[in-house]
Amino acid sequence: MTSISSSAATAEVRATPKVKARNLSLDRARTFLTLVVLLHHTVIPYTYYGHTDPKEFFGFDMIVLATDSFFMAMFFFLSGLFVWPGIARKGPLNYLSDRLLRLGLPFVICAFTVIPLAYYAISLRHHPEIGFSEFWWTTITKGPWPSGPIWFLWVLLTFDVVACLLYRLSPNMLDPINRLSLHGRRRPAVFFAVMLAVTAAFYIPGLTYYGPSSWFEFGPFSVQHGRVMLYATYFFFGAGIGVQYLDRGLLAADGRMAKVSWDWMILTIVPYYLMWVLISIKRENLGNPSPLPNWYEGSYAVCFTVFSVAILFLILAYFLRFAQSGRSVLDLMQADAYGMFLVHYPFALWLQYWLFDFNLPATVKAPIVFVLTVAFSWALTRALRKIPGATRVL
Repeated sequence: MTSISSSAATAEVRATPKVKARNLSLDRARTFLTLVVLLHHTVIPYTYYGHTDPKEFFGFDMIVLATDSFFMAMFFFLSGLFVWPGIARKGPLNYLSDRLLRLGLPFVICAFTVIPLAYYAISLRHHPEIGFSEFWWTTITKGPWPSGPIWFLWVLLTFDVVACLLYRLSPNMLDPINRLSLHGRRRPAVFFAVMLAVTAAFYIPGLTYYGPSSWFEFGPFSVQHGRVMLYATYFFFGAGIGVQYLDRGLLAADGRMAKVSWDWMILTIVPYYLMWVLISIKRENLGNPSPLPNWYEGSYAVCFTVFSVAILFLILAYFLRFAQSGRSVLDLMQADAYGMFLVHYPFALWLQYWLFDFNLPATVKAPIVFVLTVAFSWALTRALRKIPGATRVL
């Protein structure tokens, strides 16, 4: 009888995990990633990729190639870490209700306000005579209705719905990933190898089939065809790590992962360099064909996948080792980071529009846009969070 009671108690503890203090390392990593998003959108016009400004700088191409290859996948990974205990604690329906408030409501509001306001700056460059009300009405009735960065919200909400369905089928479904995470405390290379193999298996076929530029688009709902399964694998690997014992597995503060070594750095630099080699071949030898040969897409996808997982490990390792204590500006932004992500896009695009006609080098324009975008989006988020009830959303 005692044994049965003990087992029941253990199951109850697992089903309703205690709310723990915030993980400083993960909070700082998430806030850092938000600043990476702002930086990415700041420098795009001054690159070969975007080139919507007459000035450009190759160093910004290097930034965009790196950020575009990992930052959204890492956002899904970090978001997944707290999904399983959240569902266990609140129940699937209550959990989804909270996520609708946290993700669905901001998506709707931003789709009708923030995004049209941002893209109006681009429209004015080509059609200076159009008024905002006309542009807004055309956007939401006839389209195109771009989503900008907020596509992340509806895709994440979709993954949350899938996670709740899987939890209802079996709360133990992600236990193998969790056990792998516990093993990864001493041998993170094993977790790295498995995650790399799985993400490659889901990402490479999709990229080869759809290509890098194919998007699903329905009104403001959009997502890159070739990457959606990559994002799903990152999300569910994160969810598996977070099932239980988050502080005792791969992301343990005293685990092997936290000991930053040259291994992760080399695994990050080598595929990044190879991506540039392939880009050079595409431009100079292949002549930028569309579509690209399958061998090229497959080779690039392999390098992309290795880089993406390696830089995830590198960044997490850094914050686990060096961001455990002390004070950081990231701590000041932590509560406002989500709001900054939501509202920054109009600031970035309008500042770029304002600087377009100035005869300044890209290395001057981009820092101005970045600093002001951070400052304005942070200030606006601080103001919005003072509205009663806003902290439940922002």
